[in-house]
Amino acid sequence: MLLLALGLVVVGGAATLFVAGRLGWLAGTPPADLGVRDGRLKPPSATRNSVSSQAALYPDAPQRSYAEIAPLRCAGAPEAAMARLVEVLGAMPGATIVEARPAYLYARFTTRWLRFVDDVEFLAAPAEGVIHVRSASRLGREDLGTNRRRIEAIRAACGEARRGAVHD
Repeated sequence: MLLLALGLVVVGGAATLFVAGRLGWLAGTPPADLGVRDGRLKPPSATRNSVSSQAALYPDAPQRSYAEIAPLRCAGAPEAAMARLVEVLGAMPGATIVEARPAYLYARFTTRWLRFVDDVEFLAAPAEGVIHVRSASRLGREDLGTNRRRIEAIRAACGEARRGAVHD
């Protein structure tokens, strides 16, 4: 009887999460401070739910070492690299491009079932030959590596294409 009751609680909790996600209650609030300020993307999150290739610029960030990730290497014109990123993101499940400028790209990734939202930014730095990245979950204290895996998948997709735009 206890196992049946426990099973009903688990199923009920999962159903509640599913409905909450479908209603958009797990999407979180869009950050008001995204974008480029003084040549920098937003600092890494205070919790273990973001990655940033500019984490070293924020030595006081509590999760700086967790957030550190290499930028994307850029070969050729930054405009071509950014255009390639638009193509790659357009083919990824759950991706929506919110803003695309010659040197800046902002996309949202929404998970399929629970509709969690992560914000992903790219900043071309032609003088460095890289595209800086930042990917962060809106909700939660731990992303279980989701943002890092996403950036590495983007890096791999750009590298495989070898159209001279982005590679690592």
